[in-house]
Amino acid sequence: MRLKVKKLFPEARVPHYARKGDAGLELYAREKVTLLPGERASIPTGIAIEIPEGYVSLIWDKSGISHNYGIKTLGGVIDFGYRGEYKVGVVNLSKEAYTFEKHHKVAQLLIQKIECVEVEETKELSESERGLQGFGSSGK
Repeated sequence: MRLKVKKLFPEARVPHYARKGDAGLELYAREKVTLLPGERASIPTGIAIEIPEGYVSLIWDKSGISHNYGIKTLGGVIDFGYRGEYKVGVVNLSKEAYTFEKHHKVAQLLIQKIECVEVEETKELSESERGLQGFGSSGK
């Protein structure tokens, strides 16, 4: 599959895989953005992407930024028809400010095939081994 990427600003960086076989493409900040503790922001990437119908873009955390600095991505489902600038929603869950410098890695972009389903309303669902057991039901 070919992924069409348009630079909306000359200084924008085109996403790429850091290593052969990686699942996610690196997304980069177009400009410097500082997040104070508890603050949310949309980090502009300066790119627009065209993905084929039947696929979706999913924006996920960079594990190092998330684990080491408490920066969590928000949202992140971008449908195939969107042609505007990709922005990465983030929140700072730490107790210290964090700065994304221009061209700093922000998140990972995964392109995945989707299955469109036919929704059918029903009064009953089939039984399963798990049943109604919710959060924490499998133990520690």
